[in-house]
Amino acid sequence: MDVDILIANFPYMVTIILFAMGTLIVLTQTNLIKKVIGINIMETAIFLFFIVVGNIQGGIPPIYDPAMPDALYINPLPSCLMLTGIVVSFSVTAFALALIVKLYIFYGTICAPNFMKLK
Repeated sequence: MDVDILIANFPYMVTIILFAMGTLIVLTQTNLIKKVIGINIMETAIFLFFIVVGNIQGGIPPIYDPAMPDALYINPLPSCLMLTGIVVSFSVTAFALALIVKLYIFYGTICAPNFMKLK
């Protein structure tokens, strides 16, 4: 009984662990590139969470088939929203890395606490 509950909630536990790991990286690292990687891990956890929530056990893809009028369909909205989120995430990551390159050129470091010392 407990194993069935554990297996049923496994994707939720994975998302919680990934999000906590990304949060820990963002809070503890001073290197800006590592912070961007931590933010990407957090975004991945959020994408996984929404996809898991949109899944229905025993559901089929949302393509209408007249032969099966009482079929249980999976909700396509979370998957569509997460595709949009992945594109936005990629754009934000590219912009953040471009800013980090400019900061390195201007300050000569990518360690966040050193920026205030260099003023």
